Amino acid sequence: MKILNLSNKIIEFSYYALFFFVPLVFWKDTSELYELNKMWLTFSLTLLILATWITKIIVLKKFYLQRTPLDIPIAVFLVSQIVSTIFSLDPYVSLWGYYSRFNGGLLSIVSYIFLYYAFLSNFSLRGGEKEGFLTARSKMSTGGKEFETGPLAIIILKRFLVISLASGAVVALWGLPSHFGYDPTCLIFRGSFDVSCWTADFQPKIRIFSTLGQPAWLGAYFAILSPLLIALFLSSKRKLFATGYLLLAVLFYLDILFTKSRAALLGFWVATVFFGAHYFLKELQLKIGNVNLKKVWPKIRPFSLLLILFLILTIAVLSPVELNKGKVQLQKSASETKTGSFSSGGGGTESGKIRLFVWQGALNAWIHNPLIGTGVETFAFAYYKYKPIGHNLTSEWNYLYNKAHNEYLNYLATSGILGLGSYLFIIGSFLNSIWKLLNRKTDLLILSLVAGYISILVTNFFGFSVVIVNIYFFLIPAFVFIIAGVLNPKKSFIFSFDKNRQSEALSKTSIIQKLDVLAVVLVTGYLLLLLRNFWLADISYALGNNLARAGEYTSSYSALKEAVDRASFEPTYKDELSSNDAIFAVSLLSQLPKDEKNKQKVLTFAQDLAKEGVVSIDQITREHPNNVVFLKTKVRVYYILSQIDPKYNKDALGAIVKAQKLAPTDANIYYNLGLLYGQNSETKKAIEILKEAIKIKPNYINAYYALGLFYRQEAVDKKGNVVDYDLNKKAIEQMRYILKNLDPNNKDAKDALSAFEKNL
Repeated sequence: MKILNLSNKIIEFSYYALFFFVPLVFWKDTSELYELNKMWLTFSLTLLILATWITKIIVLKKFYLQRTPLDIPIAVFLVSQIVSTIFSLDPYVSLWGYYSRFNGGLLSIVSYIFLYYAFLSNFSLRGGEKEGFLTARSKMSTGGKEFETGPLAIIILKRFLVISLASGAVVALWGLPSHFGYDPTCLIFRGSFDVSCWTADFQPKIRIFSTLGQPAWLGAYFAILSPLLIALFLSSKRKLFATGYLLLAVLFYLDILFTKSRAALLGFWVATVFFGAHYFLKELQLKIGNVNLKKVWPKIRPFSLLLILFLILTIAVLSPVELNKGKVQLQKSASETKTGSFSSGGGGTESGKIRLFVWQGALNAWIHNPLIGTGVETFAFAYYKYKPIGHNLTSEWNYLYNKAHNEYLNYLATSGILGLGSYLFIIGSFLNSIWKLLNRKTDLLILSLVAGYISILVTNFFGFSVVIVNIYFFLIPAFVFIIAGVLNPKKSFIFSFDKNRQSEALSKTSIIQKLDVLAVVLVTGYLLLLLRNFWLADISYALGNNLARAGEYTSSYSALKEAVDRASFEPTYKDELSSNDAIFAVSLLSQLPKDEKNKQKVLTFAQDLAKEGVVSIDQITREHPNNVVFLKTKVRVYYILSQIDPKYNKDALGAIVKAQKLAPTDANIYYNLGLLYGQNSETKKAIEILKEAIKIKPNYINAYYALGLFYRQEAVDKKGNVVDYDLNKKAIEQMRYILKNLDPNNKDAKDALSAFEKNL
């Protein structure tokens, strides 16, 4: 019994930790401050819950799995993700998820599904405390059917909701001051209570992101929780509590407004309108066309005044101009500004226009891979292959998109019609299972949870799920099923490992059982250590990455080497190390010491570095042949090494030709391919390739400039005299086009034009 009681407490408090800490956790030293740490915490708690549940099974010699209305949809969805992973463009990425995000990979999906069943099987209807389950003593009507609902389960469930709101309050209070220039994150990072730790292009004073890391993610999170506060406000009988719920609802809504996320704002209002419609028409039993306002006004007044307050706040805080400031690069989060820029507007292409191109790319990927898609979480590679040419004319033409920025299209592209269909099957089955319940006089708590769930469906249409949103996507149905009492204990799956085992045996645990429990503890501890080691490897990777960008290649090499040693299975680390190896080797060879002994040591070390870089990147691209990012690194490694050995030019050319096939509309690849042809003395090929680059990106200044240089190269002899005036004229035309149509102040074009016109 002690083991069972302890196990129940561990599972219970692990879920408390999940709902409280996941929205809050971040770490400044990881490569991605927010999502990576939230995913790792979720993995760790999932392992802990799994181990504890297995311990209960060992002690009870009985396995109990609560059956639910979503069993078939979830099973089909899981199969779709497994099949898509097996036949993926990159099975490793599909298994773990795209690096730095991880959420959405098969392992994360399995974790969310497990958390759903573990929650219902440990906090639902069946059994007594002596069997390790919650006591079932009360009943709840669910439209003609009555199933036992454990009162302790309801109490614990309400604790989960309170903890969720408490975490939300911390998140909201953490983010609110940043709108006024005082960010607690910067206080932790740099010891200054301001916003100086963020780049000028990504300022929380413009759009707050708090501990979620991105404004749209923060807004989506509060859109989920807000209906719950509305329900508590309306149902509270104590003025003090009602006032507290009201203030917290206002705080959450202010944070949504300060994110300037149009998707989150729409999600909030769709959820609120849905809640209000059912509240007025069902809970208050009102009939349209036959309403006595004098009688019903006292009932509808609190909600009506709350709506008016929200509208006043909207008008006071936002305007069409303010909403327009919400234009952002679609794929970035706050932590990614450490190595990249993030525009908050100010001249960038409007996000809606960019999103349409991304959606078109997702549809193109699906059309070519209709049944099972390109592979779970492989959108980055799929989009390279199917990117619309029109995207090249946007301000984000050279960005890597690892999500479709529409959860439904993302599933369609990466796991095909089977993946999207089963995902929608889950949604439809849940909504259908509680539809009859909502058409009766229903519990406000249920209504608020369903409204929050609907907000997810809205925000996911314009973005994608992050860790905390996915947790609520899978666990809100579990909450609703418990509160509504729709789960049938007679349909549960129960398997007893000892049919002769009687209740008195519960008080005794055999040696074999204790050894089994010990084995579970040891295996779980080992897996947790692996997760910790992977997390530490990421910290080393982040340090090495930043040092490399600062030109500190010696220190960067040590950090990246440590990352590879800790997690040699992660290709991202090897990819970064191979690039650093090449740069480091060339740097050493360019400044060899004069002392012969030291010179030989440095020479040998540099040669070893170059060899290590080549071997590493060759291995990575061989194991991940469809990863364009790794192929680009291969091109860079060979190009850098060609400075010390021209033979690598040919290897670089071969790598970029393959990359061009995988990314046929990537203007940057065409441009670099043209340059490499030129460096290999294949000027005519270089000219043809650069023409293609201009064709798919008509405003590509660098391509026009390079094309002009190659025309000039073909137009003159070895002494620099013009021998082909037609080609020289074309060279001049490229420079004039740049100055007339693209950049009238381009110094390189002006200088080239002046030199080209001398011989006319």
